[in-house]
Amino acid sequence: MDFLDEIVLTGLTVFGRHGVYAHEREEGQDFTIDLRLRLSLEQAAASDDVTDTVHYGELAEKVAAVVVGEPVNLIETLAERIASTALEDERVQNVTVTVHKPHAPIPLSFADVAVTVNRSRPPQALEDITI
Repeated sequence: MDFLDEIVLTGLTVFGRHGVYAHEREEGQDFTIDLRLRLSLEQAAASDDVTDTVHYGELAEKVAAVVVGEPVNLIETLAERIASTALEDERVQNVTVTVHKPHAPIPLSFADVAVTVNRSRPPQALEDITI
């Protein structure tokens, strides 16, 4: 089955308290999240019914809850948690998550720091077939 269809959500900006340093957790900062979900949208296109697709508004709220939730040291960990949240919907076969930390504590001029993870749903085990 090819999953050429995508739902893309970019630029979701949420305040969180993630980071290795105490001041990052105390003061907090904005994190920007980009998501690319790969799944079949054929049923949703045919039915024109939001229940046949991933509701991107609801997904954005779930992702925001992860970002404002329990602090982590690394944005790698945050990206992994967000990917797991997206994969909770069984229709999503693959997700790419980028977490941007544009205010990372780097004492040099820079535009952005980002981490990207790509996660797929494990293939389903085939039941033993007797021939």
